[in-house]
Amino acid sequence: MRLKDKIAIVTGAGRGLGKGIAKKLAGDGAKVVIADLSLEDAEKTAKEIMEKGQVAKAFAVNVSESNEVQTLFADVVEAFGTVDIVVNNAGINRDGMLHKMTYDNWDMVLKINLNGTFYCTQEAMKIMREKNYGRIINISSGSWLGNLGQANYAASKAGVVGLTKTAAREGARKGITCNVICPGFIETDMTLQLKEIKDGAPWNSMMDRIPMGYAGKPEDVGNMVAFLASDEASYITAEVINVGGGMIV
Repeated sequence: MRLKDKIAIVTGAGRGLGKGIAKKLAGDGAKVVIADLSLEDAEKTAKEIMEKGQVAKAFAVNVSESNEVQTLFADVVEAFGTVDIVVNNAGINRDGMLHKMTYDNWDMVLKINLNGTFYCTQEAMKIMREKNYGRIINISSGSWLGNLGQANYAASKAGVVGLTKTAAREGARKGITCNVICPGFIETDMTLQLKEIKDGAPWNSMMDRIPMGYAGKPEDVGNMVAFLASDEASYITAEVINVGGGMIV
């Protein structure tokens, strides 16, 4: 178990991609903190993990609020003693064409996707610098390169890339690695709903855009997270890694 007894925080882990990542880390031996805006969802994920004899604890947090993030990290240190791995997965999208985008939708996406990643990365760095060890894995998107109708989302995810590369430079001499994963089209409860629209036309359209011809699963991203969190990836930092079946070029 390559992550045995490591303390991992995964944000947005109550469902979907984050849930898959948390389960993978727990399966590899980590003690996983399930952090989510919905405590109910976080507790459900934690329960599923604990039913397998693994260690998980649920916390409610709004990552867009710096004081809540500070409280989260303080509570985790009190409960587990330290933090070894942080996966910044929490994020939202509020799509719309640039000329029609509301200020509120711009601000909301930037606050959660970028500010939230900054707050969590900052708190992680404070702890990890003291012990000369840490793994920070930030979830971005292929949209960081720009995407129609996603000015806010693309800007936030591009910001995550720049933030991560800077954190990687600052943490390198302290034994901290910081990397970005860009998932492609992943099967979650939300994306599977596309199969129900217009006889699956939106789903089929997405499959046509993926060279491998099928959607990924949360565990595909979880596998990469677990690798980057392990000592096997100790010489990998500041990288942007696509997990998308060839869709992201």
